Amino acid sequence: MTQSIIDHIHTETHSQTAENALAILARLFPGQVVFSSSLGLEDQVITHLIFSSDLPVKIFTLNTGRLFGETERTLEATMARYKKTIDVFYPNEDAVASLVSQKGSFSFFESVENRKECCFIRKVEPLKRALAGNKIWITGIRAEQSASRTNMPLVEWDEDNQIYKFHPLHSWSFEQIRSFIQRYNVPYNPLHDRGYVSIGCEPCTRAIRSGEDFRAGRWWWEQEDRKECGLHNIKTDQSK
Repeated sequence: MTQSIIDHIHTETHSQTAENALAILARLFPGQVVFSSSLGLEDQVITHLIFSSDLPVKIFTLNTGRLFGETERTLEATMARYKKTIDVFYPNEDAVASLVSQKGSFSFFESVENRKECCFIRKVEPLKRALAGNKIWITGIRAEQSASRTNMPLVEWDEDNQIYKFHPLHSWSFEQIRSFIQRYNVPYNPLHDRGYVSIGCEPCTRAIRSGEDFRAGRWWWEQEDRKECGLHNIKTDQSK
């Protein structure tokens, strides 16, 4: 059943524009399509497509408690521009308090395990709450963003969250994203103009240098080739 639904979604959307694909999904799964925005460039493109066409797709973002001030102001600017609501999900206060009490505020610098623990509390658990009850999870992931995402399918099944994921910008280039933002005057995080390509929590994000990988600025002290926070467990063998 899962694969047949993936095939059906792929058939209906693969030759469509990103905007049309979103509209098709909203029609196929009424009231059960949700978009998670980190307020990065890609996500601002998708937000524009949803809000400007008044598509019935719910949008939410995660406030980890460690965001850049610029990111929070981008959220405010976006809601003001489109006169629409973006739901904000926060981590469990008790879980955060317990982590900080036991390991301090910067335990994530000490080991990958500690960092993933922090990511789980501040991002993964709130995400699960935000996705609950929905069928389709829209993301801003692009194939060009990292080696692990190169062969990413347009649509896939997320076993951890029991939801279908759809990546409407999966084949877009960074240049296309930038051009769209400029053409439609979409609000965006000013950190992007300072070398921040992928923006997460403030302590865990830095600007990248010329020639560095797209994800090099995330958890910059770690040596792993594939660096993810747990929101997206990238798989490449589930669909076309």
